[in-house]
Amino acid sequence: MDHLELYVSRLDESEAYWGWLLQELGFTPFQHWEEGRSWRHGDFYLVIVQTEERFQDVPYHRCRTGLNHLAFRVPTKADVDRLTQEVKKRGMPILYEDRHPFAGGPDHYALYTEDPDRMKVEITAEEA
Repeated sequence: MDHLELYVSRLDESEAYWGWLLQELGFTPFQHWEEGRSWRHGDFYLVIVQTEERFQDVPYHRCRTGLNHLAFRVPTKADVDRLTQEVKKRGMPILYEDRHPFAGGPDHYALYTEDPDRMKVEITAEEA
């Protein structure tokens, strides 16, 4: 995959969320312009762009047709735990908290959270 572009309802809030998280995952800032931002990791980059006002009448929901969530892999369970603590400290939601970190099943150690537009983000440990 070359890149992924997400339209967001509030660029400043999304930049704070994605900028922090992507840099924690090894991405570096790549592009910055009035309506958007991007971060690069190797040959791949992720872009966020401010949704035009005329298209904001129907908000995003991951259960509608379209993208459900983005999943990222980190090397260890300790990385998932560290990111979980950071997410909590930043006041970001943790999904399925009653089953965390095994909400994906007994063999799947992961953090599930949401961006400001409620896009689900999964951070899963590579180690079993």
